[in-house]
Amino acid sequence: METLANLESFARSAETGSFSAAARRLALTPAAVSRNVAMLERNLGVRLFHRSTRKLTLTEAGEGFLAAIGSSLDSLQAAIAAVSADRGEPAGVLKVSMAVTVGVDHILPLLPAFLERYPRIRPDWRFENRQVDLVAEGFDAAIGAGFELTPGMVSRILAPAHVVAVAAPSWLQGRTPPADPAGLVRLDGIVMRSPLTGRVRHWMMRNAAGLEMAATPAETVVLNDPAAMCRAAVLGLGVALVTVMDASAHLDRGALVRLLPDWHADAGPISIYYASRTLLPAKTRAFVDFVTEAFRRERLAERFAGDRG
Repeated sequence: METLANLESFARSAETGSFSAAARRLALTPAAVSRNVAMLERNLGVRLFHRSTRKLTLTEAGEGFLAAIGSSLDSLQAAIAAVSADRGEPAGVLKVSMAVTVGVDHILPLLPAFLERYPRIRPDWRFENRQVDLVAEGFDAAIGAGFELTPGMVSRILAPAHVVAVAAPSWLQGRTPPADPAGLVRLDGIVMRSPLTGRVRHWMMRNAAGLEMAATPAETVVLNDPAAMCRAAVLGLGVALVTVMDASAHLDRGALVRLLPDWHADAGPISIYYASRTLLPAKTRAFVDFVTEAFRRERLAERFAGDRG
C-alpha cells in the first residue's frame, strides 16, 4: 500500500515537471520529493519519469498511472481536509443515546444554545432506557446510569442516581407514613421490572448514619419505565422507588412528595459515555464539554442527590 506522501510527490512532480517545484508546493525538500518518487517507482517496479538535468517527463507507464490515480487522489485529499477541518470546527451528525427523563427534561433544553454555538452539528438523538454499544451501534456518546465500561470506553460523571420513595399527597391522606424502609412492605408499591434481567428490582436504602435497610413495597403495579412509574405515582396508585432526577419535575410542582426523606439508595452515577479520549471528534468533545459544564453551572449534581433530605 503506497503512502499518500509518495503519491502526492509523484502527482505534483508530474504537474510541475520538477522535483524542486513540487517540493515548494508540498513544503518538502527537493531531495525528499525525489526520494518519495524513487520509492514509488521501486514499489511499483516501473519507471514513472524520464529524468534530465533540466526537466522531468512522464514515461508511458507514468502517464497511465497519473490518469488512474488523479481523481482518487483528489478525493482522498478532500476527505483528509474535511477530517482536519472537523478537528477545528465541530461539525457533522452527532448520534447520542440518552435515558428518557434525563434526555427530555435536562439535555434537550440545552439544544438551542448548543446549536447556536455549533451550527454545523446535526443532532441525531435517541431517547431510550437501555445500555447501548457505542462502537457497534455507531453512537458518538450516551448518557445514563449503570453502563458497563468496556475497554476503550470512558465516562464523565454528571450527577448521582439516588433512588428515593415518592407518592402523591392525595394517596398519603389517611395513611401513616412509614418510619423507615422496612415499613414500605405494608404499602402498595409501583415497582420496576428490569428490561435486562426481567426481574423486579429491589433496593437497599441507607441513611446519613450509615444504617442500611431493605426497601420492599408490595408489588401492586409492575412497570418497566421510570417515567411511567412516576406518572403512576402521581395518579395515586402507590409508592414508587425512583431516582430524584426521574421524579424532580413532579416533586418541584408538588404532584409527588418524598417519603423517608432521610433515606436513599444508590443506583450509581448518571454519566456521559464516549468511546475514547484519543483523537476524539470535535463534535463529540464539544457535546461532552457543553453538557458537563451545564450540569456544573446549574448545580444539578446537588439537586439530584437523595441525601439532602
